[in-house]
Amino acid sequence: MDLLRTPEDRFSRLADFPYEPHYAELADGVRMAWVEAGPADGPVVLLLHGEPSWSYLYRSMLPVLAEAGMRAVAPDLVGFGRSDKPARREDHSYAAHVEWVRALAFDVLDLRDVTLVGQDWGGLIGLRLVAEHPDRFARVVAANTGLPTGDHDMPEVWHRFRRAVQGAADLDVGRLVASGCARGLDPVARAAYDAPFPDESFKAGPRAMPGLVPYVPDDPASEDNRRAWATLTGSDLPVLVAFSDSDPITAAMGPVLRRALPGAHGREHPTITGAGHFLQEDAGPELAAAVVELVATA
Repeated sequence: MDLLRTPEDRFSRLADFPYEPHYAELADGVRMAWVEAGPADGPVVLLLHGEPSWSYLYRSMLPVLAEAGMRAVAPDLVGFGRSDKPARREDHSYAAHVEWVRALAFDVLDLRDVTLVGQDWGGLIGLRLVAEHPDRFARVVAANTGLPTGDHDMPEVWHRFRRAVQGAADLDVGRLVASGCARGLDPVARAAYDAPFPDESFKAGPRAMPGLVPYVPDDPASEDNRRAWATLTGSDLPVLVAFSDSDPITAAMGPVLRRALPGAHGREHPTITGAGHFLQEDAGPELAAAVVELVATA
């Protein structure tokens, strides 16, 4: 596997993101990066981002969680942020991303009693990990995400996004993130989302991810996700469904998760207003406050 590594100087001018990166080389030679905030012995919150962002997405949540005494761990998915970037789209698969995050979270960091916060692909990966390693998790926060099996098609707006990402001659990552923010994205933040990708050769991950979402019943990941659903729907692990009010891509999944997951029953689930797909950008402190309350009460 041909791996690319973004030069460190691409991250030298990040605003409001003072966290020192940590690195670990996994068994297959892929290096993953993560940042942390809060006390090392605090309750663990695992913050998983999605497409096409990186841990910078959680910059307004990390201090809130740390102030509440939590150990907030925010990895960069492989292909994103400071993590290594497989140069070919074919090197990316749903199963590979699940395994990369599992290896970092459990083999390297040995995280236990974890509260998962998963948005977009962070939920697609994180919910699989919860189902496959339930003994490692204490709670789940699902934020603008889901666990598709391909038995139901994705909305047309998602198909338009998939075609645009896969077919763009020049993939403008910063513009993609900005388009998913309801409150706008300032130029400094937009530049931070472009920083991991010096040129087109680094963008195999962002280009590959939409095609890895199961949207037909016989997708390679469909059966694994069906098994995950079977486990999750039989689990009483506390679940908070914290969706925004302005995300056309994932909106339909919120009621499904609240209805299907026993751990979500009888709980008040916040709808974060004035926020788009990237609700961490639009309303990070509000989402962080919901996480803090869940950890304190469930």
